[in-house]
Amino acid sequence: MPELPEVETIVRALAVQLRGLVIESAQYWPSRVFRGVMPPELDGTQVKEVRRHGKYVLVELDRGYLAIHLGMTGKLLFDVPHNQYTRAQWHFKGIRLGLEDIRQFGRVIWAEQMPEELRKLGPDPLEISVDEFVIRARSHRTGIKSLLLTQTFVRGIGNIYADELLFRAKVHPNRSSAELPKHVLRRMWKEMTTLLEEAISHGGSSISDYVNTAGRQGSFQKEHRVYGKAGEPCGNCGSPIQKTVLAQRGTHYCPVCQKL
Repeated sequence: MPELPEVETIVRALAVQLRGLVIESAQYWPSRVFRGVMPPELDGTQVKEVRRHGKYVLVELDRGYLAIHLGMTGKLLFDVPHNQYTRAQWHFKGIRLGLEDIRQFGRVIWAEQMPEELRKLGPDPLEISVDEFVIRARSHRTGIKSLLLTQTFVRGIGNIYADELLFRAKVHPNRSSAELPKHVLRRMWKEMTTLLEEAISHGGSSISDYVNTAGRQGSFQKEHRVYGKAGEPCGNCGSPIQKTVLAQRGTHYCPVCQKL
């Protein structure tokens, strides 16, 4: 599932291409893509802004909002012909944007105001202050890996970057967040910012389906230190990377380097 760096990569491309353009027409094919209210006729609606909100692509129009979540296999692609996996197409002058989704876990939400589902999410990991991060983390007694995956804590981090962040911060994924010392949480905050910015600079991680709006893969998967590396030697100490299940997600960590 695309996480913060992948969605940010997509959003930056969309913003450059679509900001200020007018939707000439839109087509939707029978699927589960819409959640809640179907959008009204959007012909003639102008794109004011495109930004990321957690794992959502948020398109602010001069009349309402479109929030797009890519789910497991969703892709937003420019100028790709309609095919059996196309769930939606938006036509602009000289540009066509299509949403493709093989497994149909992606979704589109339309609302007159910022969708309530998005307003409930926590602060952005690249905007939260170190002090707020520490306070929020110490107010929970859940395992730190589970907390990072909770979108009301911070929005946008998923399984890949939670594993990579905890390895960089030398924190065991099952450690209670409330028990972590403040200096460790400050280190986590710093590593979180560095990790996400590095991943964005590489265009995100392409593990299976993710590609950018031009259909190209990201390259940050080449920089992963623990995710997907179960049984391989740790780059720091040489011990085998372990894999377990936490919060119903496969979790990769080094038992030697991540003892905190």
